[in-house]
Amino acid sequence: MKKAIGLALALALAAGTASAEGKLALYNWGDYINPLILKKFSEETGIEVSLDTYSSNEEMLAKIQAGATGYDLVFPSVHMHDIMMKLGLLEKTDINLSPDFKNIDPATFRSHEDPGAEYCLPYAFGTVGVFYNEDITGPITGWADFFDIPGKTGGKITILDDMREVMAVGMFMTGHSINSTDPDEVQEAADYILSKKPAVSAFTYESPALLLSGDIAAAHFFVGGHVYFTEKPNIKYVIPKEGATLYQEDMCMLKSAPHKEEAKRFMEFYLRPEIAALNVDQQFNGSANVPARDLVADYIKTNPNITLAPETLERVQTFVDLGKALKLYDRAWNTIRTAQ
Repeated sequence: MKKAIGLALALALAAGTASAEGKLALYNWGDYINPLILKKFSEETGIEVSLDTYSSNEEMLAKIQAGATGYDLVFPSVHMHDIMMKLGLLEKTDINLSPDFKNIDPATFRSHEDPGAEYCLPYAFGTVGVFYNEDITGPITGWADFFDIPGKTGGKITILDDMREVMAVGMFMTGHSINSTDPDEVQEAADYILSKKPAVSAFTYESPALLLSGDIAAAHFFVGGHVYFTEKPNIKYVIPKEGATLYQEDMCMLKSAPHKEEAKRFMEFYLRPEIAALNVDQQFNGSANVPARDLVADYIKTNPNITLAPETLERVQTFVDLGKALKLYDRAWNTIRTAQ
């Protein structure tokens, strides 16, 4: 799923004048939860919330496996949710038995290891496509157009510094599943990306700033990047016609969580439609909470890149845990990143 935007930060939200009844430590993607949600939770419960952020699933997992303690809730992409289940890192919460769990769309039960959402709460989803400065590029419709931008306009392009996301582009352009475990298909996808690498200025997560400054013309990035461009009508977003990834992040309690009661309370708080809608309005992601979708701003409801139509859903794919086949991708990614 998604790499975080910007540097990791630490945020402590006290409960205003209320005396703290407990503490809660979140470890989430950067810029991925509306601070107002945390403020409201603290004000209502008296629980002091802290937030640390990470920039990739792999970074989060490595920190937890290295012995990081003190975190209660993490927000892995659904394939990392499955990996963490297999590693025995997650606590069963029975969030699916909470009364308001009826608000959650069954279509978001994408975890293979936790199909009934007994451990984790489906949280947010969105696509990874292309942001582009239309004043420079003109209209573009897909990955082929994206990679042609430098040759046609002289504008620079960037792609994410993310193995699965970049390899997914290669898979789409060679007609394969983004979860293929066929060595020949993985190599074909890698070869496609290698053939396009001369057109790429950088592998980076800092694309929004580069687009805003005019240093690049287009970027491979997450739909949530809309938050940076609300006042920039010349910067558009497209879900490529050849295919795009659909990421999903889930809210999971760590087995090592020191504040399990507070963590469960936050998960139940987030089941409220009006709370989930706050995140959509700021983060521009889709919500797993069905009633929340009716509470979001009209410009989000009507944006086909955020509120996805059935025909759009037909051309997006979601990552799954590749198991041992991940080594194929690791090798291909190393070749891509080191090739001159």
